[in-house]
Amino acid sequence: QVQLVESGGGLVQAGGSLRLSCAASGGSYAMGWFRQAPGKEREFVVRITLSDGSTYYADSVKGRFIISRDNAKNTVYLQMDSLKPEDTAVYYCAAARYGSAWSRSGGGVNYWGQGTQVTVSS
Repeated sequence: QVQLVESGGGLVQAGGSLRLSCAASGGSYAMGWFRQAPGKEREFVVRITLSDGSTYYADSVKGRFIISRDNAKNTVYLQMDSLKPEDTAVYYCAAARYGSAWSRSGGGVNYWGQGTQVTVSS
């Protein structure tokens, strides 16, 4: 069982930046982030394959968010720039043991973090 611990959420004005971190207690094939806004379904944000660093972003965050990893620390980071009010959500770290595709709602994910709130004010 891999435990994921997130940090770095908070309140920021539109156009600002935040950096999220997710530390895993063990290794995995891929890690990433999902988010869930109030009254909406959970949605995929970004994923990184830990072995080669390959990434996949949701269209809504391309060019604004960057995911990176530190394999020695089993930690991934999400740098979020040019934040918009519509980015407001609880952000959940996710990890997978295998290389299967992740669905929009979280299929393919084996482990979840507890979530961290990101609020972007207009």
